[in-house]
Amino acid sequence: MRQGRSDTGLPTLQGRRPLRHRHLPQGRRRLPLGLHPPHDTQTRVRLQGVGHVRVHQHRPVQGHVKTISVKREENRWYVVLACDEVSAEELPPTGAIVGIDMGVAHFLTTSDGEHVGNPRFLQAMADELAGAQRHLATFPKRTRQRTKTHRAAARKVAKLHGKIRRQRADFHHKTARTLVRDHDVIAHERLNTAGMVKSPAPKPDPDRPGGFLPNSAAAKAGLNRSILDAGWAQFLGILANKAESAGRLVVPVDARNTSRTCPECGHVAKGSRVTQAKFACTACGFTANADHIGATNVLTRAGLVLYVAA
Repeated sequence: MRQGRSDTGLPTLQGRRPLRHRHLPQGRRRLPLGLHPPHDTQTRVRLQGVGHVRVHQHRPVQGHVKTISVKREENRWYVVLACDEVSAEELPPTGAIVGIDMGVAHFLTTSDGEHVGNPRFLQAMADELAGAQRHLATFPKRTRQRTKTHRAAARKVAKLHGKIRRQRADFHHKTARTLVRDHDVIAHERLNTAGMVKSPAPKPDPDRPGGFLPNSAAAKAGLNRSILDAGWAQFLGILANKAESAGRLVVPVDARNTSRTCPECGHVAKGSRVTQAKFACTACGFTANADHIGATNVLTRAGLVLYVAA
């Protein structure tokens, strides 16, 4: 029986780690969130089986609370409320439409020619994180009782990962908010990030039994790390949520050959992508920034999608 899964109806194996997440459905009852008792000036939330727990409420609760989730990150606990019947805060129309091209050299490039830099949060803290992980690796992986030093080393690694995660999420929220505020329609590539970061398959060497040919696994590993550090999937999810809340439209389009198609003559060729940053059409000689070409083609395809839908 595998960890955390039971196909036979028997109890599952439980790890020694403390509780990190708990989901509490509320049904049709309203979650009692507010001041309790009346003379108490602190905001508290009532958890079934626990009681009233003091919380730091950073914004008012809107709509009808359906579920509550309690999660633990490092040594911090968070209460997440899922609400329905929340009215959308639509922004005034701008009449602008934009296409964006996700990348690694630049986090994204718009069809207007604007580049948004890639902060590379993981790379910025790589040395500090590597040192903390090396120190953690000196302790045994499986032990019944962790020492105080072992627990401190594990907390330090988790703390660094949490900081990187929060920095990346903050950057994604701010970038998505800017796009949603300034444009009515936002087009982007439909990306399969999980498939893009797969390791290349090994190539057996027919001349050497048991040997393998070079498959550029090292270079692909560096690209995979950069893609995951950028967090394209998380950003596109945040963008879609903010656009829906603001009454904007997000249009995903086919990502194939967006950076290999000439916007002037429509010629598609792999050789037109001279370098990572330069595009030069092999048919008509048109040259431009490759990321800008990709964003322009994304915008063009979004226009076709909207035309067909109309």
